[in-house]
Amino acid sequence: METKQQATSANDALVLIERLLQFGLQRNLLNDQLDTHAARNELLDLFHFTEPFEGQVTEERLESAVPLLEPLLDYGYAIGLIPDNTTTYRDLLDARIMGFLLPRPSEASAAFQRLAKEQGLKAATDAFYNLSIDSNYIRMDRIRKNLYWLHETEYGNLEITINLSKPEKDPKEIALLKTMPQAKYPKCLLCVENVCYAGRPDHPARQNLRVLPLTLQEEQWYLQYSPYVYYNEHSIIFKGAHEPMVISHSSFARLLDFVELFPHYFIGSNADLPIVGGSILSHDHFQGGRHVFPMEAASTDTLFTDPKLPGLRFGIVNWPMSVVRVNGTSKADVHRAACHILDEWRNYSDEAVDVLAFTKQADGTNTPHNTITPIARLRDNGEYEIDLVLRNNRTSEEHPDGIFHPHQHLHHVKKENIGLIEVMGLAVLPGRLKDELEQIAVYLSGASAAVPEELHADSHPLHKHAEWLLALIGRFGSSNTAEQAKKIVEAETGSKFLEVLKDAGVYKRTADGAAAFERFLTSIGLQRA
Repeated sequence: METKQQATSANDALVLIERLLQFGLQRNLLNDQLDTHAARNELLDLFHFTEPFEGQVTEERLESAVPLLEPLLDYGYAIGLIPDNTTTYRDLLDARIMGFLLPRPSEASAAFQRLAKEQGLKAATDAFYNLSIDSNYIRMDRIRKNLYWLHETEYGNLEITINLSKPEKDPKEIALLKTMPQAKYPKCLLCVENVCYAGRPDHPARQNLRVLPLTLQEEQWYLQYSPYVYYNEHSIIFKGAHEPMVISHSSFARLLDFVELFPHYFIGSNADLPIVGGSILSHDHFQGGRHVFPMEAASTDTLFTDPKLPGLRFGIVNWPMSVVRVNGTSKADVHRAACHILDEWRNYSDEAVDVLAFTKQADGTNTPHNTITPIARLRDNGEYEIDLVLRNNRTSEEHPDGIFHPHQHLHHVKKENIGLIEVMGLAVLPGRLKDELEQIAVYLSGASAAVPEELHADSHPLHKHAEWLLALIGRFGSSNTAEQAKKIVEAETGSKFLEVLKDAGVYKRTADGAAAFERFLTSIGLQRA
């Protein structure tokens, strides 16, 4: 009986291989029969077969390889290709399988250039994005699990997401990672050496990763798509050399170079200091894509000019964070203006609003606090546009996590750094909130009674939200319908994110904040329009 079951499983695997090859041909991962023969033989070897399936495979059209991969991964575990049937090991095998269906990295790049020349750049990025999805590098099956809604505010509609796409490691995997020696290759997740890397339990496999080489400011850079896209065509543009993040004149020049190469994409950078920077400060990189964020749609409400650069417009963006927008048709002038604002902001202090450029240490050195989160675009009218978000990473006794960071009363919703994506108005909230917000909605609909002593107990799953939950019940009652409760929770979570952005703003949206913002801009030579 066991022999019969094994034979059936092997036969199913052989059929799945043929169906996967069919998918590869349909989605242009494989270009012709020569590629198909090679991919078939590599897959047969991987799964310890010496001959392919000999029967007829029904023609079908699939939108994703995932329905074929899952049973193949089951079979791979059954025959010992992976030691444990965990998500981590399945992902390692998944990437290995799909890597056999893809063109060599140089061939993928050459195909992009050909298509850009023949059909235009948008067609080329569409095809490259689809390749990244079809190869299962971009995990759309997981990304679709993310929750998403809009929250209406005076600044426009904020985008709210709860990130459910990154799988959590189980305790067995966590224990294994603690025993593994520190690896040195690749140096980080953004190094180009990740392309086609087989991976290991503490580093993802990348056999199905393809990147595009770019030249920015006569340096080697690359473009890839993020495996967990937060918005359409979420791109990572990373330096060929493993060098740390820095916001500089060269950074702005690279941003403006990029939007000339990819005028249908925006590009931006996280700041280069802790607390206000991104999660990876060790490797210089940008993020871009084809998406209109709420901040881009926001208008400017106070306009300025620079007598030295008469062709440019400067404006304070109507946004909870502190944003200077520069527009002009001269790339050189926009770059010059951005560099000037950066240089002045690096050294600017205004104690009245808690802005100090440096803190002197005991050894006499100065720790810098001021930096910028920049975003660049090339408008349809030919204007270059760069948004300069003023950042400061000071801490205080009252706000040990950061004066211009989500304050402690918001940490039950968001306590992580406010990086580029959040700055532009898209909240990326932790996955734990899905269940917690659903439980809060249960209390608002009266299905559970809120007992303050129980909610405040450390053992209660909602103890972090206790004060917020009790305040919501006080405002909205506990007799809402399930749908009403859901909408209340979503709206109030959106309001929390707006508070997060306001906390991160250096100049508050008050009369005093507006006056302080104008003080800075006039101090550097700008004049009210």
